[in-house]
Amino acid sequence: MKILILNGPNLNRLGLRAPDIYGTRTMAQILLDIQRRWPDTHFLYRQSNHEGDLIDWIQEANDQESWTNDYRLTTNDQYLGIVLNAGGYTHTSVALRDAVEDSRIPVVEVHISDITKREPFRQQSLLTDVCAHTIIGKGTDGYSEAVEWLLENVKA
Repeated sequence: MKILILNGPNLNRLGLRAPDIYGTRTMAQILLDIQRRWPDTHFLYRQSNHEGDLIDWIQEANDQESWTNDYRLTTNDQYLGIVLNAGGYTHTSVALRDAVEDSRIPVVEVHISDITKREPFRQQSLLTDVCAHTIIGKGTDGYSEAVEWLLENVKA
């Protein structure tokens, strides 16, 4: 079983950038904790500051799979889901929204901070209504919560 974890712009700076908002844990630490918690699950992690990369990776993951409308896999060893922290593209990218909406693989949206309590331009997510689930304001633990949601709610 595989889960794709995608991070958008500036999330390569986790642990360094605005630690009062995003915490001090690096993505490497987060991924290590996730892999230790679910050792039988294969995680593929990708991060890019470029919108098109995120879109390409979502589409590539979908092109490899056979899914039904109720998120059930029809073949073995495929992606169970995608954990997506789109960073600033959450609020601006119609193209990324379209890729998520087109995804047959369930996408869980993650935000480290509570975007509903941030600056007005950060309070609107273009992704929430096209994602299977959304986790907001749980800090970096939101990544683990997203994985847990996928493992509990998506039937392999």
